[in-house]
Amino acid sequence: MASLAKPKSEMTPEELATREQEEFSAGPLSILTMSVKNNTQVLINCRNNKKLLGRVKAFDRHCNMVLENVKEMWTEFPRAGKGKKKAKAVNKDRYISKMFLRGDSVILVLKNPLAVNK
Repeated sequence: MASLAKPKSEMTPEELATREQEEFSAGPLSILTMSVKNNTQVLINCRNNKKLLGRVKAFDRHCNMVLENVKEMWTEFPRAGKGKKKAKAVNKDRYISKMFLRGDSVILVLKNPLAVNK
């Protein structure tokens, strides 16, 4: 644990590789690591107010991801025209077989809440 106190700028390449491996196996990125290993789904909230439910094939430290079998979900609010009452929100979704997701659009990553806990 002494490596955690040392700034990354002062670490050797070997120490950096060890630190990254620890972060991928035990840190926040472990959810993505487990999804890749076990082929399980994750739910991703994005900055465009859309949600992605899919399987992670690959990722990096920036949370860039290659996803497969993705269900993209969002809500649309139709404009109310003249004389019309307030329009109801409409939930929409679409299927995307393969996609690359840039990490800066990721807000939150969750394990699939519907998956059975083992």
